[in-house]
Parts: sequence; structure tokens; C-alpha cells
Amino acid sequence: MFGRIAGYSFAVAVVTGVLLLPFFRPSMAALVYHGSYRLLDGVTMSQAYQSVLATTFDVRGGLLIRQVHHWSADVFVAAVCLRLLRVFFRGRFSGRALPAWLIWVGLLPLGMLAAYTGTILPDDMLSGGSLSVITGVLLSVPVIGTHLVFWIFGGGPPGHQIIGRDYWVHILILPALTGALLLASFRPALRWPRRVRLDPLLPFTGAVLVLLGTLAQINPVWLIGPYQPGSISAGAVPDWYMGFLDGALRLMPAWQLSIAGHPLVLAVLVPALLVPGAFFTLLAAYPLLDRRLTGDPGLHQVLDRPRDAAARTGLGAAGITFYGLLWAAAANDQIAYHLHLDLYAVTWFFRIAVLAGPPLAYTLTQRICLGLTRRDRDEAKHGRPTGRIVMTPAGRFSELTEPVRPVLEERPGPDLPVRADMAARSQR
Repeated sequence: MFGRIAGYSFAVAVVTGVLLLPFFRPSMAALVYHGSYRLLDGVTMSQAYQSVLATTFDVRGGLLIRQVHHWSADVFVAAVCLRLLRVFFRGRFSGRALPAWLIWVGLLPLGMLAAYTGTILPDDMLSGGSLSVITGVLLSVPVIGTHLVFWIFGGGPPGHQIIGRDYWVHILILPALTGALLLASFRPALRWPRRVRLDPLLPFTGAVLVLLGTLAQINPVWLIGPYQPGSISAGAVPDWYMGFLDGALRLMPAWQLSIAGHPLVLAVLVPALLVPGAFFTLLAAYPLLDRRLTGDPGLHQVLDRPRDAAARTGLGAAGITFYGLLWAAAANDQIAYHLHLDLYAVTWFFRIAVLAGPPLAYTLTQRICLGLTRRDRDEAKHGRPTGRIVMTPAGRFSELTEPVRPVLEERPGPDLPVRADMAARSQR
């Protein structure tokens, strides 16, 4: 289901993006605004920002299409994340399922980049802040960082070409790669259906996205204003899928080394490049590490229950905890402001929690899974309690139990108990 939602959200994003193409001007050339939005009358801005304002206020349905487009990108990334989580906890990533796992792992950074490049196009204050962060991240790359910045921006940042270059990456390169991976993940049925029916999830997904675009405001560029270097406001944060990166940058101490007279800014290099790179690498390679980490050498022909793979479920809970803490740390200033706390105290809390939270989540989750498995074995041996108490002729009281419904074990092996109906079917 999550894979289908991701595919339908991508389709909605493509359709709305095509509808927006004729009205957007990917140019950083400056002009003075005299349009429908009077609060910005006479303000100098780029043609890109002016075209977004014109689409929003002067094109019938323009604001709705913009917001549906933005929401579809966010929902796409969310659906990919949920699908990966489900596959991970059910253990469906080895054997013939390995290519599908790698495809969806690749779709996650592609979807994030596609959505992120879209937020840069309006050339508003949030777009400029995102470009400033990217500039700092690229400059932290040893040896080639400065050359990368000048090559991407076509000169000193922000330059006058980045919006035009980002435009073609956003509308052509990234959608083509994402669509190709989605097609590669599609598995047609072995038998051609006699009657092709519309998937009910398609209109439902489209309706939800339109409802979100109608009722839930997102990226109000007219309230943020055009980009002005050095004027980014407090509380400006990226979309939810980039929150972990923002949080990691806020929590990392200001460490810096000097190697052969060249500075190495660990405060940016580690949280912005090394941590995400290690995360996606481990995510892609996890099917190869699963047998060693969980101690389970068997092939999985049936989906696991999370409780039956305690080590893997604990690792998943630890990863979710780590991500969630980094995501929450992206709002450390807002937490400190609204709760009237010291900003440095909140930052240190998250620094400690990021290190202590994942091991604690792993331990608790593993113990819970082991306890549930132990209870299942006990019920299989002694029966499930019914809550009914009876008295024996000798005057003793005992609780009645009922036999547990036989189920097929998840891990085939030499001692695999097979259901009677399946055994009879195999004999036939």
C-alpha cells in the first residue's frame, strides 16, 4: 500500500508540476514588483520570485496547484519511508526481494533531493537559507569543496545561475531517475487480468492531496519575502524530511582541525556528509549484514513478525529514535522559546539524548520482543488462558485454557512444524 501511495503521489507531483511550468520563470534577473500583492509593491526581487507571486495571486487555481505539488512531494517521501520501515521490520529484503529493497533505498534520497530542489526554485528567504546551508556543506568538503561551490553556482555564491541550473535538475533529471526506479520496482501479475479495474487508492490519494492543498497552507512565499543575503529569520526550518540534517548541524560541537595548513571543519562535515552517507550506505547494505547481526542464517520465505526478530526490531527502534531526536533538535530554538528554557540547556539535552537514546531504545525493544516470544512459546505449550475458573471434584480451582491456533513458522528449517492442511496439500 505504501509503495502504491508513493507512486500515485509521484504521479500527482508530475501532473501539477507540468501545469506550473508555463508560469514559472527560472531567472535571477532583478526587477521591481508591481503586482497584486500590495505588501510587496516596489520591492526588488528576482523574476523567479515574481513569477511565483503571479502564479499564486493572478492565475486561477495557481495557489491550489502549487500547494498540491508541494504536498505530493512531502507525501511521496513519507510513503517511501513507511514502506522501507515495513519491509525492514518484516524482513522482506533478502533473496529475490533484495533488488526491490535497493530500489526503494535509492528512491529515498532521490525523493528528498527532488523535493529539496523544488523548495529552492521560488528564490524566497527560505530558499536562500537552504542555499546557504548547502554552500557551507560543500565548502566543508576537503580539497575540492571550493571548486564544487564555484562550479555549481557558476561563480561566487549565490551567483546568477543557480536557479536556472536547479530548475533543470528539478524538472528533468531527478523526476526521470525517480520514475525509472518506480517502473523498475513494478512487478506485474503473472496472469493478465480479464478486466482492468481502477485502483481505489489512486483517487483516494489524489483526493487527500487536493484536500491538503486546499486546507493546509504550506510554503507561503509571500509572507517570507524575497531572498536577501544575511537576512534569514529565526525559526526558519526546511521541510520535515530534511529536519534530521538541520538537527545534526545544530547539535554538532564547533570542532575544527588543521591539516597541513588547511582547515577541516568537522562541525559541518560530520553531521552533513558523513552521518547521512553512513546511514544510506548501512541501509542499502543491511540485507547482507542481517544474518550476521541477528544470528539467523535461514532464508525467509514468509514475512517475519517483528517480535520474532528481536535484534533487528531493536536496531530499527534505535534508528527511529536516533532520527527522531535529530529531527526534534532542528527545533531547539523553538522549544527553548516556547517552554522558556535556556537554549544551551536544550541543545545539551539533545546531545546527550542522541548518544544515550538509541542504545536504550534497542535494549527496551529487544526485551519486549523476547518477552512476547516467550509468552507465545508458553501459550503454545500450555494453552491460552480463557479467564474461566472451574472447581474440580476434589475441591481445587483451576483456570481453563484453550489450544493455540496452529500457525506456520516464519523460518523454514529441519524442525519446522507444518500445518496439517499444508502437509496434506504437499503430499497431494
